[in-house]
Amino acid sequence: MTRIISSLAEVQAAYDVLYCDLWGCLHDGRTPFPAAVAALRGFRAKGGRVVLMTNAPRPNRFVAAQLDRMAVPRDAWDMIVSSGDAAQAGMFAGLVGRRVYHLGPEKDAGFFTEIPTEFADAPEIVRVPLAEAEGIVCTGPFDEMTETPEDYRATLLYAKAKAMKLLCTNPDIVVDFGDKRIYCAGALAALYDEMGGTSLYFGKPHPPIYDLARRRLAAAWGEVEPSRVLAVGDGIRTDIQGGLAEGTDTLFVTGGLAAEEFGPDIDRPDPARLARWLAAQQITPTLAIGRLR
Repeated sequence: MTRIISSLAEVQAAYDVLYCDLWGCLHDGRTPFPAAVAALRGFRAKGGRVVLMTNAPRPNRFVAAQLDRMAVPRDAWDMIVSSGDAAQAGMFAGLVGRRVYHLGPEKDAGFFTEIPTEFADAPEIVRVPLAEAEGIVCTGPFDEMTETPEDYRATLLYAKAKAMKLLCTNPDIVVDFGDKRIYCAGALAALYDEMGGTSLYFGKPHPPIYDLARRRLAAAWGEVEPSRVLAVGDGIRTDIQGGLAEGTDTLFVTGGLAAEEFGPDIDRPDPARLARWLAAQQITPTLAIGRLR
């Protein structure tokens, strides 16, 4: 049974590392949540390490810059591991070819131009028009504020006819940007799968992002037992499912994407509603909290 807690401090002594989601837990896309910032600072003050694990389709440097613009303090986290980081490895390995069509906004161009040193000698990846591409790299809709996956059905039908693979840099289906819900790359990849295409995933809940986090943690501070890691997030099919698959405990933030399911008080999820909803999902987080604090 999932235990509902009121603050991270109640359980933090049991863990050395947090895999903490960003969107919906630490910020809403525009503004950081002060209580969440304080919770992460408190965890670090007791000797814990905070790994911000995000399905953002950009390398971690760009995620850090975004957090700086939001005024999220640097002393709230130790390391950022992004879906973009993990997906870059797949792209440079040539999993969707070397001539690729970028399906996504130009703000994600850093995925192609910010080349990690370990791939400096890899064969070049060239962005080309769809008609010249071997595969697709999807970072999201071109206009995430107005478009839906259906706007891309014709593009995906063409890609399927050409047997192109789609590299999905962000498995999230939707996120809340302020008070608006927007589609992510995962929604386009899911539609492509439904249409009979082949999508490759690198962020939560899929193994590549966790493997990358483990390797970076080990390089910085040594090996960490999975039992000493707590995966925190508001995505039941991404943050929580992924954490459970990795053998870590999980903390489900109910006040995020599914907040309306758990009663009128976002900070205090109704236990009966939570139990029914989790039973329907067939996923049992270790812990739950209204909002990270």
